[in-house]
Amino acid sequence: MFGYIAINKAEMKFKDYDMYHSYYCGLCKRLKDNYGKSGQMTLTYDMTFLVVLLTGLYEPETSAEVVNCIAHPLEKHTARTNLYTDYAAAMNLVFSYYKCKDDWEDEHKRKSYLTARILSKKVNDISKIYPEKLARISSDLQKLSYYEKLGETDLDKMAGLFGNTMAEIFAYRKDEWELSLRRIGFFLGKFIYLMDAYEDVEEDIKTGCYNPLKEAYERDTDFAGSCRELLTLMMAECSREFEKLPILLHADILRNILYSGVWCRYTAVTEKRSQKSKN
Repeated sequence: MFGYIAINKAEMKFKDYDMYHSYYCGLCKRLKDNYGKSGQMTLTYDMTFLVVLLTGLYEPETSAEVVNCIAHPLEKHTARTNLYTDYAAAMNLVFSYYKCKDDWEDEHKRKSYLTARILSKKVNDISKIYPEKLARISSDLQKLSYYEKLGETDLDKMAGLFGNTMAEIFAYRKDEWELSLRRIGFFLGKFIYLMDAYEDVEEDIKTGCYNPLKEAYERDTDFAGSCRELLTLMMAECSREFEKLPILLHADILRNILYSGVWCRYTAVTEKRSQKSKN
């Protein structure tokens, strides 16, 4: 359930791509610095968006340094970091831990079990820094897992539970921007949950895994169009809240993601499914 909140590189200026990539590298660096190589392996685009969003809103002091990248050891990259990078790294690790734990409980993936064990101590350390936040995140994800096991078919209810989790993560602190950040996180969370279900529905039908879109896929003659309508509603609400924020720094990058980047996976999945149906 990761990787949907990414850029559309084809529609991004070179300078904006370089800036975005520097925050991505910065998040990768802080994951390694704070949590080791196992933490670094949990890197996601979704939390990079959070770093850029909070940086654009609060404009903190940000440091830039040239580093070697684990994925491209022979090349050097600029890595930008600030206090929000450390926060996003912590939340990134927490999400990865719960996903691995859920994968083990649902599908008994041994790799997920081992990863969850490795990350558990690090999550315990994070819970001491953000006790209330992690308690709420844990509670919402446990509810989500409970209803998935029951086979809950209320799509809005299920997406809303994941939305609540993202809302808690996006609300970095209690201030005048908290409500808008919560709403951005909430609707992004619903989008991610729906998009994940949309992408996995065929595989989940084959394997018998839970997916709230199974019935819709089998009965809706315009399944792709119906899902796009739901996804569009989520992003419309998310973007409406974003435009209320007084963000000038990195605004073009953030708009690229919200208005274009989030749709790249939907387009790819839909085209692949369409081609498959023709063959």
